[in-house]
Amino acid sequence: MKEVFLEVREQELDRIVSMVISRLKEELEAVNKGRASSYCFGDVDAAVEAAYQAQKVWQWEFSLESKKKIIDGLREFLLKYAEELAILAAEETGMGRADDKTAKNILAITKTPGPEYFTTRAISGDNGLVLEELAPFGVIASITPSTNPTATIINNTICMISGGNAVVFAPHPAALKCSLRTCELINQYLCSQGVPSGLVSILSVATIENANKLMRHPKVRLVSATGGPGVIKAALSSGKPAIAAGPGNPPVVVDETAHLEKAAKDIIAGCSFDNNLPCIAEKELIVVNCVADQLKRYMLENGAFEVKGKDAENLKKLVLTEEEKPNKLYIGKDATYILEKIGIKVSQNIRIILVEAEENDPLVQEEMLMPILPMVRVSDFEEALAMALRVEHGFKHSAVIHSTNINNMSKMARAMETTIFTKNAPSFASIGYGGDCPTAFTIATTTGQGPTTPLSFCRVRRCVLHGAFRIV
Repeated sequence: MKEVFLEVREQELDRIVSMVISRLKEELEAVNKGRASSYCFGDVDAAVEAAYQAQKVWQWEFSLESKKKIIDGLREFLLKYAEELAILAAEETGMGRADDKTAKNILAITKTPGPEYFTTRAISGDNGLVLEELAPFGVIASITPSTNPTATIINNTICMISGGNAVVFAPHPAALKCSLRTCELINQYLCSQGVPSGLVSILSVATIENANKLMRHPKVRLVSATGGPGVIKAALSSGKPAIAAGPGNPPVVVDETAHLEKAAKDIIAGCSFDNNLPCIAEKELIVVNCVADQLKRYMLENGAFEVKGKDAENLKKLVLTEEEKPNKLYIGKDATYILEKIGIKVSQNIRIILVEAEENDPLVQEEMLMPILPMVRVSDFEEALAMALRVEHGFKHSAVIHSTNINNMSKMARAMETTIFTKNAPSFASIGYGGDCPTAFTIATTTGQGPTTPLSFCRVRRCVLHGAFRIV
């Protein structure tokens, strides 16, 4: 009975995906013939102009209460499509895990802050009253990645329109269809609530030229970019204020005081989440030698598979290029798939590949974005911290520690100076998945905003009234 159910479910999912792809092909054909939908544009100027006009209406003709009600309704509406979008993203990009992408979509829908995040600051004194409020920038250009395409669009949409902005998305070409579908659903709901078309729109021609034209458009007032070094450099060179999510290579340190079984489970959960695509995920493990063997045993009991000797050499040949950089063919692939390519078949419950390594190993030095975890042994915590600082490369993005020593935790937090620092939990707790914090899929390390919220996409305005309204 279970097998029949699974077969029917797979057939239904295949039908949904085929239907969505067919509809998106029709949409793209219409755009390429010179027409545009209410949310999908082949022309940058047309997209920005529609966003510019819609933003004025959204800012001035919709009350704060109506904005909150609409955004709450959008969340409820999108929840029905979290799995569909995840499957579409996984199939189109060939990266990550549909179940984890579903979790990320749900996280973005339910834990992205909305209009309730805003407060007005009032200061009174002998000279009267000062009000400071957050106002929208206007039209925002959002460059989105292939690693977290649908979750990033949902997260940015809620943040940006909560602040009264409009947004034009420039998706990664490898994630165009799932990005278009996400924007289609967002617009389907917003338009049903009387929101002007164009408030949330997307470019259907995903090229570097179009992304650059969008970022430099005179009516775009703010740029938000998530991607590789080239994308970040372009955003910072656009002549506009920019929110840029830069690279990371997060180390996880385990000292001799850690609860080792929990640490093992947490590290595997964080490292394997969506096959290590999140920029915050554990990328290399640095462990104090006296507990390394025990930690490894727990990891092997909970979803890790160790490769060594010739198998380790074959693994590196497979996943690294001649320049010792990540082989893009294996980014975001399942651990079982990678192992099979080097002739090792394992059960489907294997989530990560564990490899003992030295600090100078490219698996340690490079942000691999694969469920491969190099483990480096050190003599003590001081050596672990020094190594963590070196292999993080000064990106100041993310780091993790497992310890019960308060001094060690505090010392590492201060020394790393990372935007995100997680103690005794999987890395994803820091974006609200099992952690009591709002979620963010744009971690602005390069420009300093950190995990973005609606406040990140607004500017401060001050109003001064002299000589009145102080009541005490």
